[in-house]
Amino acid sequence: MAAGRTSFTTPKGRDLSFTRLGFGGAPLGNFPVALTDAAAEAVVHAAWDAGLRYFDTAPLYGHGLSELRIGRVLRDKPRSDFLISTKVGRYLEPCQPGETEGGIFQNVPPFRRVYDYSYDGVMRAFEQSLARLGLDRVDILFVHDTDARNHGGWARCEARLTELMDAGGWRALDALRASGAVDAIGMGVNEWEPCDWLLKRADPDLFLLAGRYTLLEQAPLDGFLPDCQRRGVGIILGGPYNSGILARGPHAGVSFDYAAAPAAVIEHVKRLDAACRCFDVPLTAAALQFAGAHPAVISVIPGAQCAAEIAANLAAQATPIPPALWDALRDEGLLHPAAPVPAAEPAPAC
Repeated sequence: MAAGRTSFTTPKGRDLSFTRLGFGGAPLGNFPVALTDAAAEAVVHAAWDAGLRYFDTAPLYGHGLSELRIGRVLRDKPRSDFLISTKVGRYLEPCQPGETEGGIFQNVPPFRRVYDYSYDGVMRAFEQSLARLGLDRVDILFVHDTDARNHGGWARCEARLTELMDAGGWRALDALRASGAVDAIGMGVNEWEPCDWLLKRADPDLFLLAGRYTLLEQAPLDGFLPDCQRRGVGIILGGPYNSGILARGPHAGVSFDYAAAPAAVIEHVKRLDAACRCFDVPLTAAALQFAGAHPAVISVIPGAQCAAEIAANLAAQATPIPPALWDALRDEGLLHPAAPVPAAEPAPAC
């Protein structure tokens, strides 16, 4: 079973109960390989049977495939037994099959993705997501991909963030929260800087930060995560394996941040892996448990494309890790000096 739950009260006073290990729905959008509907839904059933009760998805993931597949399983479950989040900022419109661009997602349906952070765009995306999920509400709604990589640099990213605030997108999210249509709102991105921008200008409840606070990267400790703690804003961590390299190990061709890992990153992970091997700890276990150790983090949501990957995540979460490993990583300059680490019973040193 998924070990542990976290009770989180939003800054607006809504109580939410997360499993410490949740389910990231991007792989069910046919990333990195295409799945049949039956295979994808079997993964959701396996996650449920393993005790996972927080599920995250988005329209982007397979042009609606992830929402459809997760929804077909969860709509038959007691609604009070799980939390689900999805995202706005893009809506989908039909197009000819030859016009479909799936990016990292394979064999996607013929829809065009349209960025729109206005009031009407947010509401349109939300209504489409409810229809695909087959649910009458979601618990959490994130603004998706307001980051520099998706928009071609910080200036264009900031223009999108300004659109969110000036064209009514955040007002739409706030209205949905105030009405009870959703319990919590925030932002889901692969960069911490847009989250920091929003935190300074609005009243988010949660951020879903993917890949930027991991065993490999800890820059958000320098200001952003402490600011979230002071404001009572929770963090969901996606991408705890940095899209592959911390799960599959440091070798040529492995994925980092959804592309082939650069040589410098591979060398860094080799050092992390060597330290873990010294203490007989799998790199995956250190990566997953480190990600969840920060007090602002409510849930960690690795993705999975099969039941075996869910089982592997549960095993990684349960693996004993000696405190001496974290000391060794600090001594080698591989951990930020202020990084919280998991509590554990002492074990023999390497």
